[in-house]
Amino acid sequence: MAHRYLDESLGPVPVGARIAVTGAEARHAVTVSRVQAGERISVGNGAGLVVTGSVVAAEPAQFVVEVDEVAEVAAPAPAVWLAQALAKGDRDEQAVQQATELGVDGVIPWAAQRSIVRWEGARSRKGHDRWTAIVREASKQSLRAWLPEVAELASTAVLAALAGETRMLVLDPEAGPALSAVELDDRDIVLVVGPEGGVAPGELSRLEGAGAEPVRLGETVLRTSTAGPAALALINAKLGRW
Repeated sequence: MAHRYLDESLGPVPVGARIAVTGAEARHAVTVSRVQAGERISVGNGAGLVVTGSVVAAEPAQFVVEVDEVAEVAAPAPAVWLAQALAKGDRDEQAVQQATELGVDGVIPWAAQRSIVRWEGARSRKGHDRWTAIVREASKQSLRAWLPEVAELASTAVLAALAGETRMLVLDPEAGPALSAVELDDRDIVLVVGPEGGVAPGELSRLEGAGAEPVRLGETVLRTSTAGPAALALINAKLGRW
């Protein structure tokens, strides 16, 4: 299997063309992964285009690939998003990483009422950049053709507005309907996961009033780092992705 690298500036290229990858991706490939001439590499632009070929030159500042395969991968539909509440102990980051590996199409950092961690001021941009880096690296690790989007920090009001436009499913261990019993349609899906203390009653009521549906995964309570990926795995199966 070819190693996968990302170059968001990559545009359509024909078979037989040579492309040069520079910057951080090239430095990592050549100095860390020890990529050498003759190895096969795939380069994607994170928007469905993936080209594969053999390395014909490898230098610390760049590597050059002669393309022999070009693939255009359609974006999954419906899209599945994870609205992950900010959580302490890097548990929100764990959720984002695992969700990316499992095929989530986008993540929304949520400033929930019970979130102990707060993104305020400069910390908001730092947190967003951190999630973006996690998504990028996890996408390469899992050889994904599409790079998930990281939305801006959302309030409960923003999620409530989104509930009217999507199929929003709020994970709640006390909900009646099980996620496994939910029938899906062609609407984009947003899975909402609360922080360590769960979704506050007022938040749940507001989201439910806007059209969201509380659902449970099972009889046990999962950590905030586990609930989203577990739900995503089930959604993948229901959508026929797995």
